[in-house]
Amino acid sequence: MKKYWKFWILVFFVLSGCAVYHPLPLDRKAEETVLKGPDIKALGIEISRIKHPLLKPVKFDLKDGLSPDEAAILAVVANPELRAVRDEKKIASAQLLQAGLLPNPQLSASYEIPTAGVTSGTVNAYTFQLDWEITALLTRGARVSSARAEKAAVDLNVAWKEWQVAEAAKLHALRLLWAEKKVALLREAERELKKNLTLVERAVSLGEKTALDLAAARAAYQKIRLDLETAREERARERLTLNRILGFPPNTYLKIQKDVRLLSWPPPIKREKLLSGLAERRLDLLALKMSYQAQDERLRAAVLSQFPKIGIGLLRAKDTGDVITTGLAVSIELPFFDRGQAHIALEEATRKKLYDEYLARLFSARAEVAEILEKMAFVRRKIVASEEAKAALQRLLVTYKEALHQGNADLLGYYRLQNELLAKRLELLRLRQTQSDLGVALEIASGVYLPMRCKTLGIVNPKGDMK
Repeated sequence: MKKYWKFWILVFFVLSGCAVYHPLPLDRKAEETVLKGPDIKALGIEISRIKHPLLKPVKFDLKDGLSPDEAAILAVVANPELRAVRDEKKIASAQLLQAGLLPNPQLSASYEIPTAGVTSGTVNAYTFQLDWEITALLTRGARVSSARAEKAAVDLNVAWKEWQVAEAAKLHALRLLWAEKKVALLREAERELKKNLTLVERAVSLGEKTALDLAAARAAYQKIRLDLETAREERARERLTLNRILGFPPNTYLKIQKDVRLLSWPPPIKREKLLSGLAERRLDLLALKMSYQAQDERLRAAVLSQFPKIGIGLLRAKDTGDVITTGLAVSIELPFFDRGQAHIALEEATRKKLYDEYLARLFSARAEVAEILEKMAFVRRKIVASEEAKAALQRLLVTYKEALHQGNADLLGYYRLQNELLAKRLELLRLRQTQSDLGVALEIASGVYLPMRCKTLGIVNPKGDMK
């Protein structure tokens, strides 16, 4: 054994560089860690360190409630689905490492013992040969460049998915704020109708109102109660959706920040500004462009791989005549049948597909931005018209109420006007929410982040009355 000590040292040196297996059990403890929700303090540290091409760090403070901007950033660091998405970065890094590795040399050995024939004076023969394929050096540069571009594409795709999750959180935070306003509006209307119902019941008992007036008051009250319950259900649904996106358990109650400038968001922005540089802002387009570059390098590697494979080796042998020889060995692949033409055709067709897909998606992105801007213009005009119609109904209702007190109008007509005014207020809320939804859609489509601000103390929006 002493004569082989160098060989055992070599074996130990090779094995010492091997990876070690570490178990990662998918057990109840792992499930409970996810189900209990994230730690707010730890999230605050992650949020302060966030690095994203589009999202900017915000001052994260839940004491005054969760704002839509805070919800967007919180979703990026806490959403459980994004953890699996980010693991793709590690896979891409491993593929980049693999692309840079050269093939291992091959060691072959044989040992021969004379067993028949004229064996007198012969010795045992052996052969040692060390081979390595040198043509792997030709394609290494292209393979590494392709893997590097693919890694960049994966990083951009991950950032794009983070952007989408952030925008989804912002969307549902905004919808939750509008749902809160809708519930508040219907709750106030319910209180007014309940008060009216009590007054009508007293008037009927005194003979001042008829049973028809009482039936109308009760019908109006029952309808508003049903509308209120529907609005509360909508609010609960939005809260559950927001909790799921943020990675919190369903029973978590996150207070939503109230002093947000809902009515001034999204701000007016010119179409030219959104369309200019769109291909440099849309992360999915950038990722697709990097995928195209990676595929172009794969095609180049396929073309280079047409070169016949060449292997060189060192040889040492001893024959049965006790003659020891040392020399070189060369092996060359003869590309008579397979010259890599199928592989090249496949890579070339894939590159053409990515080329056309990028141009099609760029065209679609520009059209999408223009379509959203057009819809927003229509919604703004509808909001102006609804505001004017609401103001006219409010003036008419005041006049009708005075006529009702003087006995010159009927109660049914008054309730009808009240319902029309409430319907107009609800319609205005719906239009405002649609405008917010379109604002989020515009952020996603254009890659431009439009941060929201809280209301400045002492400044009142003249159009802020949603009643």
